[in-house]
Amino acid sequence: MKKLVFALALVGFSSLAMAQTKKSPEQKAKMETKKAEMQEKRAEKQEEHLAKMKKDLNLNDAQVAKIKTMHAEMKTAKQGEMKKRKEMNKQSGEKMKAEREKMNSQMKTILTPDQYKKWDEQRKEQQKMRKEKMQDRKGKMKGKKME
Repeated sequence: MKKLVFALALVGFSSLAMAQTKKSPEQKAKMETKKAEMQEKRAEKQEEHLAKMKKDLNLNDAQVAKIKTMHAEMKTAKQGEMKKRKEMNKQSGEKMKAEREKMNSQMKTILTPDQYKKWDEQRKEQQKMRKEKMQDRKGKMKGKKME
């Protein structure tokens, strides 16, 4: 009984936590302005880098222009690759979800309702533990980056 109450409380708290992750319009606007600022900084850095290259390598204006176009082409190619990767990740996630649902339905046919319920609770507990371990790792990684 205690486990059942604990599991229900856990589900309730996790659903509340999930509801809190939605971004408000102010947060979205703030993120957009930060993104625009970062793009401006990248463009400035690229210009500084090109100016330094021009000075250090004695490049003429035609060479600088060719380098700029080469960088632009490389950027668009990278963006295309990123889009492909995102799509592949999305498809992979959908495939994994379908496989998980298939396994769940098979387990329901194999196990009794009580056994399935216990198995499902154990699996959710393992997921929670894995998530906590990942959070711990992320925290340790942030600490190492700051040092």
